[in-house]
Formats: sequence, C-alpha cells, structure tokens
Amino acid sequence: MTVHDMQFINSEVAHVWRDVRWVESVGSTNALLLATGKPGDVLIADEQTAGRGRMGRTWVTPKGSQLCFSALISIDEVERAGLIPLAAGLAVTDVVPDANLKWPNDVLLGGKKLAGILTEAELNTPQPRVVVGVGLNVAWRREDLPVDTATSLNLEGRDVEWDRFAADTLLALGERMRQWRDNDPQLLGDYRASCVTIGQLVRLQRPNGDVAGVVDGVTETGEVIIDGVAFSAGDVTHLRPTR
Repeated sequence: MTVHDMQFINSEVAHVWRDVRWVESVGSTNALLLATGKPGDVLIADEQTAGRGRMGRTWVTPKGSQLCFSALISIDEVERAGLIPLAAGLAVTDVVPDANLKWPNDVLLGGKKLAGILTEAELNTPQPRVVVGVGLNVAWRREDLPVDTATSLNLEGRDVEWDRFAADTLLALGERMRQWRDNDPQLLGDYRASCVTIGQLVRLQRPNGDVAGVVDGVTETGEVIIDGVAFSAGDVTHLRPTR
C-alpha cells in the first residue's frame, strides 16, 4: 500500500478543490465520485480495477502505476460541456513538458500515449455535473504496459515526487476549468497549439462508419473538423507520423 500525504495535497489545492480523498482500491473513480461526491470533490485511487474509457472500453490500473483520479465539477453552460475533455487533456500537458495532445484528449509523450481521460456528464438534472477522470502513467515496468504504443513518465526518464505532482496536476486542471468557465479564448488557443491531430491525415472511427481525411482544425465547441466537416465524437487514428 502506498501512503500519500493527503493533508499536503489538500492544503495545496484548497482554493480550487473542496476535498481530495485517496482510496487504496476502487472499481472506477468516476463511478464512485458520481455516486458519492459533491462538486469540487476529487477522488484519487492507487488501484482501479474496473476503469472506464471511451467507446465503452475498460482497463485495470496496477497499484502505484498511475496518478489516477476523478474530479467532480458543476456546470452552468451545458452547450459548452464538450470543451471540458479538451481542457482536462491540456491541463496534463501543463505539468508534463513536451507532451502534446491527440484529439480530443489523449496525452502523448514522444508519440506514445501517456494519459487517457474520460469525462462523463449528468446533464438532465437541476444542477448539471461533469466528472473528469484522468489516468496518467507515472511508474510502469515496460513489460507491464497494456499496449506498445503506451509510455510512462519513468520510462521517459522523468521521475516525479508523487504528492507534489498530484497537487500540481490538480492545480493545472483547476486553472483550465477556470478558463472554461470564463470562456477565455486562451483555452482553445493553447489547445490548438498543443493538438498534433490538426493538419494530420486521420481515420475517425464512428459507430455509423469510419471517416478518413485531413484535420483542418477544432471548432469553438471542441469538435474536430475533417475535410471541412465537424465531428463531435469518435476515435482518431493518425495515419502518418505526428509532426
């Protein structure tokens, strides 16, 4: 069992997040926080046994391998909720130098996936909420990586002090969410600068058929534009090396 200094983390982020909790093991941080949390709460887990990903995927987080957390956010502008996943991905690049993004929010380091993010929304309620789930690879053995296209901070020669790194990541997420609430144009400006999908030849996997083409950009609401057509969801594969 890994012991973390939650008092330190809470004190560092208290002006941004209401309460940060840590659990040793959980099925899904997103599911538990949606069921038990209040807006402004964060749940960190050392192990996740039934994590949820985009397109209905599941994954397991081995103990101590990730900074794995979920943050619960209340929202007022539901029509702009599509930008929250992009803001979350951008927050990770704020604390990992040289990382960049594959649309919408896969964090890449050296062309390999460093972090995955899943946001889930409850919008048809008196107070709409979004939970942001982040799984950031911190300390993996190469032979344990789930796929060859994944990487981890330690494998890229970047060792971090866990509690400080966790606090910095939560602060970055809080700042990017402030930009989202304020409709600050810097958020999308920074996202577009970090997103290596823009300008790429890609394949977008969608339930009703794949789309292939060149990504022209990202809309003001976070959709990806492929050959002039905007898409709000799908799995992107880069069809040539990223720049």
